Amino acid sequence: MKRLLWLSLFLCSLAAAASGDEYVLAAREAARNGERVRLNRQLQVLQNLPGPRNELEPWVSYWQLRQRIADDGVENEAVQTEVGDFLASQADSYLAEKLRGEWLKAQGKRGQWQVFQRGYPLLVQPDQELACYELQGRLALQHDLAVLEELRAQWLAALDLPESCQPLMAQLIAAGRIGEDDVWERVRRLLEERKLDQATRTALYLPQNQRPPAKTLAAIADQPQRYLDKFPLAASAVAYSRRVDREMTLYAVERLARIDAAAAAKAWQKIQARYSAADRGYAWGQIAWAGARSHQPEALRWYLWAQDAPLSEEQIAWQARAALRAHDWPKVQQAIARMPPQLAGQPAWIYWLGRALDAHRQTEEARSLYQRISDQPNFYGMLASEELGRSIKLPPFAAPLTAEEAAAARDNPGLKRALALIRLDLRIEGVREWNWTVRGMDDRQLLAAAALAQHSEVFDRAISTADRTLLQHDYALRYPAPFRDLVDAQSRDLALDHGWVYGLMRQESRFVMNAKSGVGAKGLMQLMPATANWVAKKIGLKGYHAGKAGEMKTNVALGTNYLSMVLASLDNHPVLASAAYNAGPGRARRWRAEEPLEGAIYAETIPFSETRDYVKKVMTNAVYYTALFEGKVPSLKGRLGVVGPRGGGRADDLP
Repeated sequence: MKRLLWLSLFLCSLAAAASGDEYVLAAREAARNGERVRLNRQLQVLQNLPGPRNELEPWVSYWQLRQRIADDGVENEAVQTEVGDFLASQADSYLAEKLRGEWLKAQGKRGQWQVFQRGYPLLVQPDQELACYELQGRLALQHDLAVLEELRAQWLAALDLPESCQPLMAQLIAAGRIGEDDVWERVRRLLEERKLDQATRTALYLPQNQRPPAKTLAAIADQPQRYLDKFPLAASAVAYSRRVDREMTLYAVERLARIDAAAAAKAWQKIQARYSAADRGYAWGQIAWAGARSHQPEALRWYLWAQDAPLSEEQIAWQARAALRAHDWPKVQQAIARMPPQLAGQPAWIYWLGRALDAHRQTEEARSLYQRISDQPNFYGMLASEELGRSIKLPPFAAPLTAEEAAAARDNPGLKRALALIRLDLRIEGVREWNWTVRGMDDRQLLAAAALAQHSEVFDRAISTADRTLLQHDYALRYPAPFRDLVDAQSRDLALDHGWVYGLMRQESRFVMNAKSGVGAKGLMQLMPATANWVAKKIGLKGYHAGKAGEMKTNVALGTNYLSMVLASLDNHPVLASAAYNAGPGRARRWRAEEPLEGAIYAETIPFSETRDYVKKVMTNAVYYTALFEGKVPSLKGRLGVVGPRGGGRADDLP
């Protein structure tokens, strides 16, 4: 038996060598390390292998050319020729887009504007760095002053501006298109996002005596209450005449509000009379926003005190959420009326505006709103359908793929490269190649690509690709259920709804078996190491060690057991348990209200945007999985139910 195993492994290694995979991986390592000679050698070996060419050879050529551009420069004639040949041979591919972007950035850095301007229109998805180079080129070649207005819009809208934008910003300020008020507005926004270094750099555009010291900013970020205790009460009227001092106090109020909105409100009430109406509105808007996210009952009053101050989209959305928590339907309606059209047009706010109108017996107006979103396959589309008295239905399955459609997907160079990259665990590159390739595909092509991904057990690409179809759908591709024997057995043993388990697993990992998050969560059910270890001890899992957390069978066993424990500790409520699985049981409990709360309102008012989106999608997924498994579509609203008030459930010491 051992001899057969070793023979199998030997044959696999020979197959990998024959296909050139090992040279691709070596080339990738060399490219990451800047080892040009080694990279060139791997490419030569790949090009001289017998048999069909490795589908990833163009990637190795791309890595080599990127290194050549960096080392030899854009003026090198050989580099120019090689880049041109590559772009021609790989036309319309992801790699052509990538290399063209690298080439143009190198041209932009050297101020080769005529060459840059010829190549820029050929890009499909230019990034911010390239966009700023393009503006530099227009300003240099055409003296196009309209560029300055485009820059002004970016100054106010984009928080992270690359180095290529900085010379333009200096020109913008020199031309008088950006004043001190604009600089302070940007500094405020950067401070709100805790981008202290960027705020300090931006403040350099202010007069020297108006620049906030970096040490002061850091001290306020760390201990805002201490700053407020020291500065405002002792400050003279002269100190308040300096804008930098006023701004630092406003920053301290904003920072304190994130920690304790009530304390910030108390501190601000003592000193607000010394500030302009605009500053008072700004501060109350920040306090109200923080209070709404921490579910403070005073948040709506604080929003009222902000009066007509400009609010961000997030601030207005949280005004509506605070009103939802308070069951104050008139204020829900008022907040949505205040939203800009693109925000008010989102399914969430169309639905809640309908509910607000329903609460005031404006039934026809409400039904008209529900009709707008009732066919959408999402959380609020489902809820709108139920408000109209319709049962949720799966769309008709598309006709089976023809042999020609399946073959076209199988032979597509971009899809082949993407699957090969993923097979070699170059997932980031593979996903980007895949996403580029499927853009612009029609429904039939998307379904064929999704089927190819599912057949290759690359389930995340199957899901994302099937999700793109507009008129023809296959929900078995959108909601795959791999590993049924394992998952169903675990769900049955623990009395868990298997549709919900699959809905959660789909959201956690998209069924990527070796998925690992940026914070270290592993496997299909994305377990943190400490949680996995705790559950293993709790259920008496023999022979467990940290390495087993990524193994499929162990990961599913630990994840479903933890989910069962969380569910039992939270009134057996799937909305609470879903929130707890993502953000922790303690937070899920704290997000309850003093009174019973409709499950949909609980979900909408979760403070963490990631968890809010997660819970909605898990519950939506669960409905579709149940429909696929059992042939009938359950009520989403029924599953959301009512979340009990604070103090309910067991206070188990769950991680």
